[in-house]
Amino acid sequence: MRTFWVLLLFFPFFVSIATVTVQGFTGTYGINYGRIADNIPSPDEVVTLLRGAKIRNVRIYDADHSVLKAFSGTGLEIVVGLPNGNLKDMSSDEDQAMSWVKDNVQAFLPQTRIRGIAVGNEVLGGTNTELYGVLLGAVKNIYNAVNKLKLSHIVQITTAHSSAVFADSYPPSSCVFNHNVAQYMKPLLEFFSQIGSPFCLNAYPFLAYKYTPDKIDIDYALFQPNQGIVDNKTHLHYDNMLDAQIDAAYWALEDAGFEKMEVIVTETGWASSGDSNEDGATANNARTYNYNLRKRLAKKKGTPFRPKNVLKVYVFAVFNEDLKDGPTSERNFGLFKPDGSIAYDIGFHGLKSSSADSSVLSLKV
Repeated sequence: MRTFWVLLLFFPFFVSIATVTVQGFTGTYGINYGRIADNIPSPDEVVTLLRGAKIRNVRIYDADHSVLKAFSGTGLEIVVGLPNGNLKDMSSDEDQAMSWVKDNVQAFLPQTRIRGIAVGNEVLGGTNTELYGVLLGAVKNIYNAVNKLKLSHIVQITTAHSSAVFADSYPPSSCVFNHNVAQYMKPLLEFFSQIGSPFCLNAYPFLAYKYTPDKIDIDYALFQPNQGIVDNKTHLHYDNMLDAQIDAAYWALEDAGFEKMEVIVTETGWASSGDSNEDGATANNARTYNYNLRKRLAKKKGTPFRPKNVLKVYVFAVFNEDLKDGPTSERNFGLFKPDGSIAYDIGFHGLKSSSADSSVLSLKV
């Protein structure tokens, strides 16, 4: 969930565009498998955990070979990540991009179902200004490599954005891209539009509530019964914050000229513990958010502004990650404890039974 600022420079990349749109997501529910921890189960155990939970879509933040080997032959569909630290090399050297794709993607196909490459994470809108000039180049070089290897029909190229790319998201219809990123976002969106990639959004009602608890009804953030809000421009009613955040992204895309682009939520979640100044970070709220999110996704419907675009979400995350920096909340987003038991009951079973093991009706998402 970190953000990074970047400075955009333009390069004369030649890209051969494939015409086939990749389907990089099955169903509506996925999960992020972060591993900044020293106490979590092995990748093989994680496979058992995810298959038991019937979670098919998985994102990782690198292309760790032990994970890719463990996922081989499992039927799980995985999106690998090209870390921000690799963007400069991939942008400046198409041969390195080709080598990376061969070593970390092609070598594991088809046994490991790699369905996407996330090129960087939360680059635009962040704090690392040196990366602005390399994101688009890295995206193009990685895509070119995938295309030359004849994998572009099965491997989708994306990058995830935080809400920092938006200037104003309330009400949703007022949302536009922040002027600091708009000039860099447009060529990126133009390229993604050409290759059929979605806009990937990391959306956290938890963070919005954490920073302004006096202005937000926590029931609205948690999908609980509430009065909701009405967007006075569109007269659309929102009964939960996540839908509003997603529609804000759709409005920003429409303002930029990309009204047909789909929005996929690549991260969302709720912290089960936090510091004294992190309002709402409790296990009960985390359970409520994640359980109600599963119910929301099981309906297989879109948002008020884009009702035909069935919502697709990757939850953050499989485990609490005890080695992450930042406030306490950063280390407490996991649905499962380090020993593989469930952190709280939202309908899943852990690797081992616990007093919290599921009594909740199974949901098909």
